[in-house]
Formats: sequence, structure tokens, C-alpha cells
Amino acid sequence: MIRVIAVDDEPLALRQLESYISKVPYLKLVASCQDAMQAMRVLEEQVVDAMFLDISMPELSGMDFVRTLDNPPLVVFTTAYSEYAVDGFRVNAVDYLLKPFGLDDFIRAADKLRARMAERQSRQAAAGAPEDDSLFFKTDYRTVRVRLGEIRYIESMSEYVKIYVDGSQTPILVLMSLKVLIDRLPADAFMRIHRSYIIALGRLREANKTEVTLDDGTVLPVGDMYRPGLKEYLSRHSV
Repeated sequence: MIRVIAVDDEPLALRQLESYISKVPYLKLVASCQDAMQAMRVLEEQVVDAMFLDISMPELSGMDFVRTLDNPPLVVFTTAYSEYAVDGFRVNAVDYLLKPFGLDDFIRAADKLRARMAERQSRQAAAGAPEDDSLFFKTDYRTVRVRLGEIRYIESMSEYVKIYVDGSQTPILVLMSLKVLIDRLPADAFMRIHRSYIIALGRLREANKTEVTLDDGTVLPVGDMYRPGLKEYLSRHSV
């Protein structure tokens, strides 16, 4: 599943993007945004693989928005102005949809997006993760191996994260953001449930609309933005 956001300052164009995304089974709409600043906030809070992004928007254009990002998601630009095409490919856009475009054009762009995602995942796999399902973290002037199966939950603390693991009351303190870390963790084993918390799904014991309880009794809040993802996970694993 490719997690995407739709960004367009025109309400009708935004609704069209939402409709087209809903018709492509391998796309999942994370958020719809009417300007670049809304999109920036979503990128800070959510894991996003790709953007369907209008170029001509007030205050900050889609092109300039992409240029502000250190590690941007994949981008498919949408615009009514064909002269932007060359600039779009200069920022390594996957594709360029010229308005008005139909569902067939959108699907072709989505297929290119899926192919680019597959290439990226192949490169990441080739780079290699530790074979025993662990990651290395720099903490206190040393590097420590943390086995993913030992992680209970992770908490954000300003520019740091605290990683709570089995067998230790003291968390591992790492200079890193939750957004960067969630991208490194397997999506089938970890979930962000709040702007400040990631949980190991195997440790989840109870859940309601506002909080979860882990198997060691830890109670953590569930943020409004992350509630749909948790609800979907619980639905898939319910009888």
C-alpha cells in the first residue's frame, strides 16, 4: 500500500483527486490539504510515501514546497500550466498530470508511482538491514544494537526519542525524530498512535478511542490523527 496525500488549493480539484485515489486499490489517502503549509504539517506527523501535488498555489507553490523538503516523498505534480513540466522533472518528479485529466491518465501516473516505489524498496533491501531484525542506535557516545522484538514503545521528547525495551527501566535516549524512526521500523510490527508515541503492535493488549494499554500495563494516549489507522488495524485482526 502506498500512503499518499492530495494537495490542491481548488476544492473541486481536490475532491477529484480524492475520488481517483479511492479507485486505485494500492493507494491509501492519508490526508487532503489545500495548501503547502497544511501538507508540511501532515508530513511532520504522518508517514507519507507520495504526494499528488498542485504546482500553482498561493503563498508557496508546489514546486517551491518540494524544494524546501530535505527528504521529500515521491511526487506527481498536477497543474493547468504545461510550462511547468521541465521544472517538475528537475526536482525528480515521478510524473506530471496536466489539468484537466481523466481517470485513465491518473492511473498511468499511479502505475509509474508504484514502479518508482518498488525501485526504492529494492534499493533499500539491497542496502541491507541487520539479518537478526535489529537496528543500531547512537546514544551516549556509543552505538548499541536494539532487537526489534525487545522494543515495547517509543516516546518523543523534543529532538530525542526514548526507546523502552524489555529488561530495562531506563529508556535508550537517541537524537532522532519519530518521523525518521517510524520509516525505519517494519510497518507490520510498529504503529504511530500519537504525535509522541510509537507502539510495538505485538505488545498491544487493549484499546479504545482515546488510549491503548500494552502488555506490561503501560497506558498511552491515541491522537485524533492516528485513530483511523489504529481502528483499521484492530478491524483486520478482530473476530
